[in-house]
Amino acid sequence: MIARVRVAELPTPALVIDTGAFAHNLDTMSAALAGSRLRPHVKAHKCTAIAREQAARGHVNFTCATPRELVGMARAGLDDDLLLANQAVDPDRLQAMAATGARVTVAIDSDATVEAAAAAGIQEVLVDVNVGMPRCGCAPGEAGGLADRARARGLEVRGVMGYEGHVVGLADRSEREDKTAAAMAKLVHARDAVGGEIVSAGGTGTYDINTTATEIQAGSYALMDTAYGALGLPFRPALRVVATVIHVSAKYAVADCGLKALGMDHGNPTIEHGDVWFCSDEHITFAPHSPLRVGDPVLVHPAHVDPTIAYHSLFQLADGPDVDAMLIDAWEIDLRGWSV
Repeated sequence: MIARVRVAELPTPALVIDTGAFAHNLDTMSAALAGSRLRPHVKAHKCTAIAREQAARGHVNFTCATPRELVGMARAGLDDDLLLANQAVDPDRLQAMAATGARVTVAIDSDATVEAAAAAGIQEVLVDVNVGMPRCGCAPGEAGGLADRARARGLEVRGVMGYEGHVVGLADRSEREDKTAAAMAKLVHARDAVGGEIVSAGGTGTYDINTTATEIQAGSYALMDTAYGALGLPFRPALRVVATVIHVSAKYAVADCGLKALGMDHGNPTIEHGDVWFCSDEHITFAPHSPLRVGDPVLVHPAHVDPTIAYHSLFQLADGPDVDAMLIDAWEIDLRGWSV
């Protein structure tokens, strides 16, 4: 337990979780998608302590993006059913996952990924299908043949997965609904050829829209960011980066939180009581709404939570949303990095 310290007293930049908003988010998702209907994506938080809180609410099957995340989850005993929703061909990392003793499923989308999984001792797979986002995944019409070849190599094919990542952030809900339906029609077509019980898809932006999937791979809902916050979802902003003002000019101020502390692929962060101008390596330049002094703390809301967290090694937990909140605990971001 941490001594009675305020958020404002933290060395900065620092990640702070508002525990009230965090609990609200987990409880809200648990009520919406109970048990195996949600397979939380740990890439969003990279923290086994957060995963334990999700498991305590009935979400014991997890999605991982990297072998490091999967092996770390298994070592933490969160090993009921772990999905690597990504392609892997590195034999050492595949063997490390197979050796954990956890139930491990990996995504396949080519003969090369089938061969790599089988050679490493992986036993279960999902066929990853491209449902519209130009990333990984085989064409829907190729899924059945790939599944047959995987079974011929001794792999159990549990079903299919496909991520409508081109849809989850669309501002217009009706457009999200229409494009989700189109993406899932492709996935169902593939599932009919592949077989298996699992249809794994979705994210925070489509968690209540995608009713086709048997499980939803949402992750950002737990902490939220400004990109998802613009969609009117019932989740609260629980994560902030606390920074310190280090320069004040007539029209602007600068705080010590820049590109090396924030995920910027979704645009600029927002800052409470100020308008962000731009970010540079270690600085955020903004126009404050009221006078500030050097040394004042400010709260920065990231536009994309996942890469923001990957820059940091520790979450500070606070009993409120502002700089006067008291710190009550700290959690290591223990799934960062790449080595297994």
